[in-house]
Amino acid sequence: MSNEQKTQGLGRRQFLPYPEYKDSGIESIGRIPKHWSVSSLGRLGRFSASGIDKKTVQGEEIVRMVNYTDVYSNISKTIDMSRQSMQTTCPARKAKEHSLRNGDILFTPSSETEAEIGFSAVVIENMPNTVYSYHLIRFRPSVHGELDIGFCKYLGNNSAVLTQFTAACKGTTRQILTREDFRSIIVVLPPINEQLIIAAFLDRETAKIDALIEKKERLIELLQEKRTALITQAVTKGFDSTVPMKDSGVNWLGEIPTHWSVHRLKLLASINDEALSEKTDPQFEMIYVDIGGVDKIQGILEREEYLFENAPSRARRIVRDGDVIISTVRTYLRAIAPIKSPESNLIVSTGFAVVRPISRLNSDYAAYALRATYFVENIVANSTGVSYPAIEASKVSSFSIAFPELSEQQRIVGILDEETAKIDILISKVREAITKLREYRTTLITAVVTGKANVQGGIPSLE
Repeated sequence: MSNEQKTQGLGRRQFLPYPEYKDSGIESIGRIPKHWSVSSLGRLGRFSASGIDKKTVQGEEIVRMVNYTDVYSNISKTIDMSRQSMQTTCPARKAKEHSLRNGDILFTPSSETEAEIGFSAVVIENMPNTVYSYHLIRFRPSVHGELDIGFCKYLGNNSAVLTQFTAACKGTTRQILTREDFRSIIVVLPPINEQLIIAAFLDRETAKIDALIEKKERLIELLQEKRTALITQAVTKGFDSTVPMKDSGVNWLGEIPTHWSVHRLKLLASINDEALSEKTDPQFEMIYVDIGGVDKIQGILEREEYLFENAPSRARRIVRDGDVIISTVRTYLRAIAPIKSPESNLIVSTGFAVVRPISRLNSDYAAYALRATYFVENIVANSTGVSYPAIEASKVSSFSIAFPELSEQQRIVGILDEETAKIDILISKVREAITKLREYRTTLITAVVTGKANVQGGIPSLE
């Protein structure tokens, strides 16, 4: 008895198999139900590119435009008129030729990584005067009665097809799929009546999974808020609720313990002490951290390796153990992180202010104090610029922080290390649960659309 002829299991769910299977001829798809068919996308319809960009040209027709992110970041995998679209212009001929209609599928033909290419979303209503950008490719089915629109949401967004996209793409700095690549992609097609059943089942089940994921993501937000509130309380009030308080004299600080002091940051730390010289050896190998690679709670998340000669011109700030980096550009990202036991060749962007505490300020205490709500929001509030808000490092150094004597700083750090570690463990467990739910979602979709799991009998049994 083949694997398909046994009961199919996905987690705790058990699915009955189809009566008979056959080889699909495609490794990533494997065996499929005997009465299903396989087809290349090229046989099912036509691919086209619009060449329409975001530039507005006087005299051209005004149109709405669906962009790359409308597909790439689209959880629902559907596109309709209710979705907010940007406005641009294009020649009237292109507006007519590349307008979207019910049943069109938009694919992402390029990506920075192989794993993130070929995502798609289906248009579920006619969208007059709405086109798609040159960053997308449109698939318009030419077969009638073979493809259900609801099923099309899952036609390409499953591992069996995405694996083919990954294998077909080419590129160095950016991965690309050509129209010929898309035409050659093989998909599995159940009869139309089964497509309807499969689409309804997957809509229902993925909605349940997505709702669970949303709840867990909200739980992470609440835990992170609790973590930030704990830190802010500790570095402005301390942990002894019995001590007398006094007015700090600083609006955003409010009251602080009577025995604490308030000083401007520049009196407690130096700013931007070291930078790479323009005469640095071109072959110097660096580990580089940019603004987008830092999270105010999780710290440094992304690093890139460069030779000095190939590195961005902003890759210049030298950091040492105990420093704290604070983003002074795109300050809405709130990218602030402590530097702990860094590699000797760790370099950060000039978009960071590198704060180096002096002897009176414990470096671990500084790392907490500079991530307190009042300090972070003060940076954001004092930034200038709309699309690229920024603040001078000298302005940041003029902000005040409250701090006790060194021994109390160390006690506060000890308590915060212990309490934030507990919260971080909880957050990590919730993230693991989210990862498993997403993996299950992907596995479920792939199993159902390739016939490994039979859902025609209605809702499968639970064990």
